[in-house]
Amino acid sequence: MGVTVSAWGVKQMKTKWGTCNIEQKRIWVNLELAKKPAVCLEYIVVHEMVHLLERHHGDRFLYYIDRFLPKWKQLKIELNNLPVSHGDWDF
Repeated sequence: MGVTVSAWGVKQMKTKWGTCNIEQKRIWVNLELAKKPAVCLEYIVVHEMVHLLERHHGDRFLYYIDRFLPKWKQLKIELNNLPVSHGDWDF
């Protein structure tokens, strides 16, 4: 990808699967991803790393994510159909 992440971490997040601090080149991923298929984690990591190349979700961002993870749309749908945490489930 041609980018370097200076730091990464895992933390509990209520509304996001991941986040990227562009200036510090630091990525955080949601702890709940440990309960999801590994390909979902790959999608989030690639998504956040692409933000190091392009801040916004415009055409340039889509070009990069298509290039680095061609099946990203399918993975995004799969992940977004899963609850963020078990606390979100209705029984």
